[in-house]
Amino acid sequence: GSNMEAIVAACKAERWPAEIAAVIASRPDAAGLVIAERHGVATGVVDAQRFATRDAFEDELAARIDACDADCVALAGFMRVLSPALVAHYAGRMLNVHPSLLPAFPGLDTHARALAAGVRVHGATVHFVSAEVDGGPIVAQAVLPVRPDDEADALAARVLAAEHRLYPRALSWFVSGRLSLEAGRVRLAGARTEDTMMVFP
Repeated sequence: GSNMEAIVAACKAERWPAEIAAVIASRPDAAGLVIAERHGVATGVVDAQRFATRDAFEDELAARIDACDADCVALAGFMRVLSPALVAHYAGRMLNVHPSLLPAFPGLDTHARALAAGVRVHGATVHFVSAEVDGGPIVAQAVLPVRPDDEADALAARVLAAEHRLYPRALSWFVSGRLSLEAGRVRLAGARTEDTMMVFP
């Protein structure tokens, strides 16, 4: 729930021309639900364990999201692979953050895999969601050096802190009308390199 909390906080502090319509979880024990309630944000649960099929789960999930009349869907710790049909339903308005410099290290265990590969930099990526897992068009990235003494947990903590800055920034572009997806390509009005690439010492 920490990325979600960072988004809620940025929306309020920066006075985005938007509001968080709801936080919806696939597990009733998701920590983000408590955090959202603390911030006065409406919550909902579509418990994936209560549905016999993925289609049934996603039909209910889409119905809940659509009932919020939201312009943008931000995935934050939603650890489920979405079907092509659901992704297509929110094409161009669903974003996610991934803890690696995509296209490197999609999927799980990104930090351990990055260390095992001996990379010199690691980071996080905000991208539009596509039918390919962690394969959607890239919006922005945060780059951090890998330290000689890094272990997976320490690296993960630094990447997560970067996500808390990167993801709200990208979402603020979307809600202000600067960010769009056209013919599979990301468009950011007035973009500069320093906007879409955050570099951490």
